[in-house]
Amino acid sequence: MSLLSAKYSVHVEICLKPNENRLEVLEKLLDVPVRDYITLVKVPLGQSVKLDENILESNSALGDLKLVESLLVECEVKHIGEFLNEADLKHLILHFYSPQRRIMELETFDMESGDGGDGDTVPASSHWLLPSSNFLQLWENLIYEDGLKEKLLKFALSALIFSQHSVNPHIISCNRLLLLHGPPGTGKTSLCKALAQKLAIRARRTFRHTHLIEINSHSLFSKWFSESGKLVMRLFAKIREIVIDPHNLVCVLIDEVESLAYARNCMSGQEPKDAMRVVNALLTQLDAIKEHPNVLILATSNLADTIDLAFLDRADIKQYIGMPSVAAIKRIYETMLTEMMRIGIIKRQSLNEIDQHEGLLSALAERSIGLSGRNLRKLPFLAHAVHTASSDFDVDGKIDLCDFLDAMLEAIEQHHCDQKLMKS
Repeated sequence: MSLLSAKYSVHVEICLKPNENRLEVLEKLLDVPVRDYITLVKVPLGQSVKLDENILESNSALGDLKLVESLLVECEVKHIGEFLNEADLKHLILHFYSPQRRIMELETFDMESGDGGDGDTVPASSHWLLPSSNFLQLWENLIYEDGLKEKLLKFALSALIFSQHSVNPHIISCNRLLLLHGPPGTGKTSLCKALAQKLAIRARRTFRHTHLIEINSHSLFSKWFSESGKLVMRLFAKIREIVIDPHNLVCVLIDEVESLAYARNCMSGQEPKDAMRVVNALLTQLDAIKEHPNVLILATSNLADTIDLAFLDRADIKQYIGMPSVAAIKRIYETMLTEMMRIGIIKRQSLNEIDQHEGLLSALAERSIGLSGRNLRKLPFLAHAVHTASSDFDVDGKIDLCDFLDAMLEAIEQHHCDQKLMKS
């Protein structure tokens, strides 16, 4: 099966409950029932949904679907929330997966102390097996401008196809290095993790196992100036032990890459020589590891203008991730408010109805321009604190939607005030 499909494809990702059967067995068992269910039930696109238990109980042919945790249906030519039509059903591509329950493993290096005593321990990297239960629904809950996530996914799949076909690098350059840059708090690191999770699901027929290794840049280049270059080489030696198996797909995430790849032409004479050694070591290791066709490098940066030009030249794509637009902010608020209705903190009410009549949600989004996704996602908690300050403690109490939106607006105004005070 090819990694990339035709543009007009409907991808169905089937998350399975823990089961002792092999995944290949479950695929054969559930293929027809999943297709029948999607034909029978209107599943909204772009949203992970639970299966309707009443339909499963009333239709014996769908009984095996009790093994399914959730479904996610995606189609590039349709919008989130739309439904499939009869013609779309002919283009279904099913991706079955069972999330790994294994916790993240921390890779550490022991450092010898200069006085002969016990040395320090350096946290060098974090290691996940994908798809991981830690990253379930991360992809669909990251909200950016339309098409951005799909663009990055297509790049990653194309890069893997080129590498699997052993393209001659002297004729066609493909380093399999993706750089996301932009201001802090815009979700660059989360997007890289979600992308790696997506690849683990979509490319499972080509790669049996997918590993995500996040390099701890700050630990590798901190107080051990004289050892930093060696630490980089030791880490990549560990990564090569996993890469050597062609059935493994290895996604290497270098967060805040400017810590390791600081521009050498900006270094002054007072800069420690090890800073230059680290850059050289990183570039050398990246060139060496790309000889393996099963590696993808994902890097993020808050300060792209400080990254070494040689690293930037190696990046196949440099994608800017900026602050969310008004439309994106509104969608983020809608998902957060829907979640708070689901868990019972806010009374259930139609968001479209409240915005149509009073425009509270639109006004809230307009006032939130300039806030990062990280700050936006803190607002429900801050708004709840504002509301709770004027009411008695009631763990089962439900807040009216209009009252909660007023509290969110107050929380935003407080945030803007705090920001001004910090800058003064």
